[in-house]
Amino acid sequence: MTKTLFITGCSGGIGRALALEAKRQGYRVFATARKEADLAALQQLGFETIALEMTDPASVQQAVVQLQQQAGQLDILINNAGFGLMGPVLDAGAAGLRQQFEVNVFAAMDLTQACLPLLIQSKGLVVNIGSVSGVLTTPFAGVYCASKAALHSLSDALRMELAPLGVRVLTVQPGAIDTGFANRAKQEVEQLLKPDSLWWSMREGVMLRANASQNQPTSAESFAKSLVQQLHKKDCSGVVAIGHGAVALPLLARLVPQKWLDKLLSRKFKLAK
Repeated sequence: MTKTLFITGCSGGIGRALALEAKRQGYRVFATARKEADLAALQQLGFETIALEMTDPASVQQAVVQLQQQAGQLDILINNAGFGLMGPVLDAGAAGLRQQFEVNVFAAMDLTQACLPLLIQSKGLVVNIGSVSGVLTTPFAGVYCASKAALHSLSDALRMELAPLGVRVLTVQPGAIDTGFANRAKQEVEQLLKPDSLWWSMREGVMLRANASQNQPTSAESFAKSLVQQLHKKDCSGVVAIGHGAVALPLLARLVPQKWLDKLLSRKFKLAK
């Protein structure tokens, strides 16, 4: 029986690569995006599409209703949609934190809750795309790192809480992946970091952090192949690290004393006293 995947954030990057690879391997893929132009492009690639604004509860409910009507089942939900707010934590402030958590955390939980009846019916799988940044916190990405750390913790709890209902949970922790992430991160920096910021003189380090995901990145296609291979496993659940730095950086965070790690990261991202 063909399995049905519902993937968020398919306008580019990891989401589109996952949708293409899953479709190539025989899954029925429902690809989502916010913009009409992106949905049209996905349709041209042969995907069934659903318009989805992740932070709009009405859009989430409508998307799940449409999925139920068109497919009648859901085997795998992939919570991929998200973005990275780069810059000093206190420049982002509470408003930046809310925006980051709305997209990267709250929206994923809302969609999972809405999809739960279908997932219970199929004894399905929830895949949450986290990040190595949720394990290793760096300067100038604290808000993003916090959102991914929160997603990891919620995924851990869900993995245990949904097990009695027959639903599995897989947390994916990508390393550096070649996507459009860095371009949007740089745009976020340009909007956030102003000349009156206390960190304006350190803006070179902020931009270095925004570009860090493009340090010898794994291709999105290679990442997608590795993840779809994981999805084939009957016992697929737990945590998986994929991509350049996905294993090494968490080891660095675990093994290096905090004071040394702080100095290393401060030097790397040009945080001068």
